[in-house]
Amino acid sequence: MLCAKQLVGDEPFAVILADDVIDAKVPCLKQMMDVYDERQGSVLATMTIEGPGISAYGVLAGAQDPSDERIYECTGMVEKPKFEVAPSKQAIIGRYVLTPRVFELLEKTGFGAGGELQLTDGILGLLEHEKVYGFTFEGKRFDAGDKFGMLQATVEFALNRADLGGKFREYLKGLTL
Repeated sequence: MLCAKQLVGDEPFAVILADDVIDAKVPCLKQMMDVYDERQGSVLATMTIEGPGISAYGVLAGAQDPSDERIYECTGMVEKPKFEVAPSKQAIIGRYVLTPRVFELLEKTGFGAGGELQLTDGILGLLEHEKVYGFTFEGKRFDAGDKFGMLQATVEFALNRADLGGKFREYLKGLTL
């Protein structure tokens, strides 16, 4: 990520992880940029995960904003916690709007899990200097890092296309298994 530092300059920027595909009337990043513009702090896309499945995600610590139930005021985060000790049900998914200060913090951060520079460590550093918000976006998320999730996304996007939906729907109805 540090390779992008010179391109970003002093502007907020977005990070998109390709294994999360989001279908939304208003694009997820647009929703997040609106929150950034209003709050002037980094914004992490989140979704509520009930039960043990929370252990597959980075999870926010903090509190829900009393004035907006879709915004979570972050005080920390834990990467893939056990269900029993997860600080909340707010799972981070692959969309981030970050301030450029994260680059400075990543440069000072050592390599983390897997011998890699971890974005989570940079975001934790941001919390010492500025507000970071979780944001529950409007839309449907598909886990394209999972084979079944990728198939779901492909089928739903195809069915929703005006030029393919009808033809594809007929094809699916004609399948015999």
